Amino acid sequence: METIDPATGRPLPSDAIQRILFIAQSVHIYNIPPLTSTKGYVAATWTADNNKRQIFTARLRVLETAIPTSIGETLKTDILLEDPKNGQLFAAAPYTAPGIVEQVLDSSRFFAVRVEGEGGRKAVLGMGFEERSEAFDFSVALQEVRKTLGLEDSAKYGGRKPVKEEKPQEKRDFSLKEGETITVSIGGRGMGRRNQKEEPSAGLGGFSLPPPPGGSLGSFLPPPPSAQEVKAQKRLSQNYEAPKPGTIEDLGFDDGEFGEFQ
Repeated sequence: METIDPATGRPLPSDAIQRILFIAQSVHIYNIPPLTSTKGYVAATWTADNNKRQIFTARLRVLETAIPTSIGETLKTDILLEDPKNGQLFAAAPYTAPGIVEQVLDSSRFFAVRVEGEGGRKAVLGMGFEERSEAFDFSVALQEVRKTLGLEDSAKYGGRKPVKEEKPQEKRDFSLKEGETITVSIGGRGMGRRNQKEEPSAGLGGFSLPPPPGGSLGSFLPPPPSAQEVKAQKRLSQNYEAPKPGTIEDLGFDDGEFGEFQ
């Protein structure tokens, strides 16, 4: 069975898939005056004089059509205003941009819809829901359509999707500047840079030694003798005379004669 596109009246491919995203059995359609303010539409002017501008009551459908192609599929969404009795199309609005449907400034139940007719004729019609809950569901359905078709970003950037600019990765300079050296603390205090003009730490190659265990001065070696102490020790060593060796008798030995052992 041939599938007909209700928005255009043209046949669709046999493998095309259509899905109803939203339906309301009764919405009021108005012939609204041209927009006179850049701020938006006001529904109070449509319903004045006992709804004098109302045209008729229609059935509203939001229809999604998926058409398979050689590289995937093409999605399109149409807002259809139909005769509730026989389903005959009254007007269609291809939802190709967020501005196709605009909510009025003074009510959450009324919208301005840009429809297209045969031969490309365009007009703006007023549309009003009887229940606020239906108007809310209609807005949610259009929000999902915008996400699917990528229309939200398109509206913000003049019909073109923004191109994400990749920020170049910042390069940090870790090289030593003139007059800088690296100092390392072995005692677990980390490492850092020091200018050569500063007084270097005691130790080898810029390394500072950790403090002695317990932090007591008693663990250090005794200080070297002063110059006066060195001179005093030198004088004592010069005045000292080693004892001369005495005779055998002085040492308590006999002269070789063994006395009573002879």
